[in-house]
Amino acid sequence: MAPACSESVDLPQVLQVTDITTGWYDAGIVQDVEGAKNKLVPSISFRLKNAHARGIASVQINSVFRLVGDEEELGSAWVRGIDPKGLPPGESTEPLVLRAPLGYTSLQPRAQMLQNREFVDARVEVFAKHGSAQWVKVADVQIERQLLTQ
Repeated sequence: MAPACSESVDLPQVLQVTDITTGWYDAGIVQDVEGAKNKLVPSISFRLKNAHARGIASVQINSVFRLVGDEEELGSAWVRGIDPKGLPPGESTEPLVLRAPLGYTSLQPRAQMLQNREFVDARVEVFAKHGSAQWVKVADVQIERQLLTQ
């Protein structure tokens, strides 16, 4: 079956977001005027499963990360979710990983950063776009307060 490239596709019905893992990624050490600080950024990993009766191709994924209760963005990340070759019916993509460019920096050890009383949780909205169609939300997930090293 040929991938669905030119036909209109209802992405929230056609694509299932599965195997979701979220957390705070250890983005390494950053230097500022106070010295070397640990940096944590919100991260999401997931797979897309094609629940459509036909193959689907050319799907882009965009994510927007925000602190809970705040509309200001920690940033966004984009990946190609499904390439032009397409994803056959019933198949899933390899894990897609998206991370915000902004997060928290601290002199504290990483695990202690997650327990800090001033720490504010984050959430991520995930959008998909098929071909030249409009972006549609396919997931809205709170970031778990766990440390990720991969």
